Amino acid sequence: MFKWLKIISYKRTGSNSPDNFDRTEFQRDFDRLIFSSAFRRLQNKTQVFPLPGSVFVHNRLTHSLEVASVGRSLGKIVGKCLLEKNIIKDDKNHLYEYELQNIIASASLAHDIGNPPFGHSGENAIANYFNKNKNKELEQGKNLKNYYTEEDEWTDLINFEGNANSFRVLTHHFKGKSAGGYRLTYTTLAAMIKYPLVSTGIDKDCKIRKKFGVFKADQKIFQKIFSELQIDQVSESPLVYKRHPFSYLTEAADDICYLIIDLEDAHRLKILPLAEVKEDLLQLYAEVMPEHENLEKIKKTARSITDDNEKICYLRAKCINALTLAASSLYVEKHQEIIKGNFEVGLIDYLAGRIPKIKQIKSKSRKKIYNHHTVVQLEIAGFKVMEKLLDLFVPAVLKETKSHQDKNVLKLLPEQFKVEDDKSNYKKTFSILDFLSGMTDPYITELYKRLVGIEIARHN
Repeated sequence: MFKWLKIISYKRTGSNSPDNFDRTEFQRDFDRLIFSSAFRRLQNKTQVFPLPGSVFVHNRLTHSLEVASVGRSLGKIVGKCLLEKNIIKDDKNHLYEYELQNIIASASLAHDIGNPPFGHSGENAIANYFNKNKNKELEQGKNLKNYYTEEDEWTDLINFEGNANSFRVLTHHFKGKSAGGYRLTYTTLAAMIKYPLVSTGIDKDCKIRKKFGVFKADQKIFQKIFSELQIDQVSESPLVYKRHPFSYLTEAADDICYLIIDLEDAHRLKILPLAEVKEDLLQLYAEVMPEHENLEKIKKTARSITDDNEKICYLRAKCINALTLAASSLYVEKHQEIIKGNFEVGLIDYLAGRIPKIKQIKSKSRKKIYNHHTVVQLEIAGFKVMEKLLDLFVPAVLKETKSHQDKNVLKLLPEQFKVEDDKSNYKKTFSILDFLSGMTDPYITELYKRLVGIEIARHN
């Protein structure tokens, strides 16, 4: 019980401001994210499918809003259950009764805020650039990798990770901006971090360490947050912590939305037929809720809805609700392992071992959705755009003797991303990554066209 109350803190990055009694601290987190420019830009960042033409599909912003909605439900249900079962006692501030839902909703809202343009292909393109060009000579006798003196700096670059970039966007002090980034509470930030480790701690054989969540540049504030919340450290070098107990709920909200919403979008785009998606959702519901007395009623209601999109929306809602209840129940069931940091699998991944249909839908999504030609075309285009811009900006910021073009390229950097010449090459490189990864898909595409001469900028 004691541990459950210690993992919540009102402390914020870069701020010691007093409580605002009109809103709770975690409601303030949610509001700060909603009104942030980084969050608004998610509207023009790819989720899975290319940004819409005549058919509206999910983008990073709508995905994040939906994950936050599911996260709020998970937090509400779990908080109530932990109290009812006397797992948590003496919660004088009613944190679990009223605030857990706000913490998970805020963390869910923030989880993709650092994703670069073009979805996961944008991440891969950045990592691929450094891997591919490590031996490329930028100046006489000096190739790209030679500019980085520390191995962990290079590891960050060749494994560039959107999860780590989200933490950076939210906590880094950019020039001219407020200290502490978005000044979110330690609790919300910890609940967002799916992989609490640095890049040198990656272990592909361990599911909770297959990626990383913190760049070397942001390691100090990460360590400060997890120490304050009394999360156990697994190792100091490389720096690895156990997961914050709330991160399982944020992850589950994200996984639930990915599992179900991608099916809905695939139906809207006619990648998957109505009958197939309908049957998948009905089977999933039946396996998640095998003893539910209203299953036949749900089937009857679905048959009565004549609009195809509305039919799928109805079944999607039922499946999300069922998975939310199942994940909440599992969390409470495994609460002792979770609070000790010994639960080494995501809630939905664990449920997949009990519910075969989850694995079947994941497999179908990989084969028929994520490898659909529209998605593949976007990945190829994203790679091309990102690689070309990195090849313009990274050498320009690193080279000691800059050409006329290098100087012109660097003039395009906004003031907040410029770094002094005496800063490390690692920091200089991240000034470029911060600049490019914050762009929307349309903006970075337009910049690419202008810089390679496909379009010429005009002054109106």
